[in-house]
Amino acid sequence: MRRVEPEVRLIARPQLDYDEVAAYLAEVGGEKWLERVDRGELDDAQNLAEFAGRVCYRSWEPGLNPNVTRIRTDQEKYLRNILASAHGSVLEHVSFTLVLHHVSRVATHELVRHRAGTAVSQESLRFVRLDDLPFWFPRWAEGDPELMERATELLGRMEEFQQWMAGHFGLDEEGVPFAEKKAKTSFMRRFAPEGVATGLVWTANVRTLRHVIESRTAPGAEEEIRLLFGKVGELLTREAPALFGDYTVEDGAWVPGWRKV
Repeated sequence: MRRVEPEVRLIARPQLDYDEVAAYLAEVGGEKWLERVDRGELDDAQNLAEFAGRVCYRSWEPGLNPNVTRIRTDQEKYLRNILASAHGSVLEHVSFTLVLHHVSRVATHELVRHRAGTAVSQESLRFVRLDDLPFWFPRWAEGDPELMERATELLGRMEEFQQWMAGHFGLDEEGVPFAEKKAKTSFMRRFAPEGVATGLVWTANVRTLRHVIESRTAPGAEEEIRLLFGKVGELLTREAPALFGDYTVEDGAWVPGWRKV
């Protein structure tokens, strides 16, 4: 048994093709917008959200839409207004891809309930054979010596049983067909605890991320997923502060300045 901590890694973010953006803006008269925005790698997410929002009202410059006589030129203020006015469809264009590592199937079973605006690729224990049982313990459990002794002993026996089954079925012997390995591995996973640590790639758009961060760090949420999405919130606030900077953190709960975006 190996004790682990849930980890979050950001592996993909939006990337704008500024040449194509410029070509479009030349047609609609919005060239000056590109002069106002930063084009660094970490700015593309916020630029994309602003771009999508301005398309809706042709608000690149005053007068391009006769109904628009003034515009917000500060991106942070512009995006803050998007959040405050609950113009959430704009945020659906902006997606981030995360690797959630050393997370239990307890957490992933809850996470897959958030389907809208997400994509999920999870490690398959039908194919991946367990030879150890990585496991996360909350701090309060670590402070209970008898509980930890019994839990560690139980997990050790379950781990030993995984290894015994692999030997009993001869899975490492030469010439065993992969189909047989897959069938036996699928059976073996039934004897792994739901708390065994696994991993997945999870892509979600900003509208979904804002909802999940709020709901899964709430006081009544499961404690591991609270820890996990606290880390997600911290990472994304650094990545796109204009899209996530309105949260306040109260006893681990991430409370947005604007809801139902």
